[in-house]
Amino acid sequence: MANSDYAGSDAETVTGDHDITESAFKAYWKENLTLMGVLLAIWFSVSFGAGILFRDFLDQWSIGGAPLGFWFAQQGAIYVFVILIFVYSAMMHRIERKYDVDDDEG
Repeated sequence: MANSDYAGSDAETVTGDHDITESAFKAYWKENLTLMGVLLAIWFSVSFGAGILFRDFLDQWSIGGAPLGFWFAQQGAIYVFVILIFVYSAMMHRIERKYDVDDDEG
């Protein structure tokens, strides 16, 4: 979607690197903050929930000889965090293209 798709009654352009309307700017940041909130909630659930709160329950299973709760506390949260970085990058690229603020050439 281009900028003109978001131009409503407040078609005032925000100054900066990209010409974007105020309403598109607000919609862009709303999607950005929503995405960050969801990804941080997932990371918190995995690191704090699986590694600390549900550790005793998860310890009835094991990965590589280590109890699952211990594994999440030591390894799993880090793996999930790295995966979430790639998910964030891909989703932000999609959001930036949607609002026509993508800096990538091509």
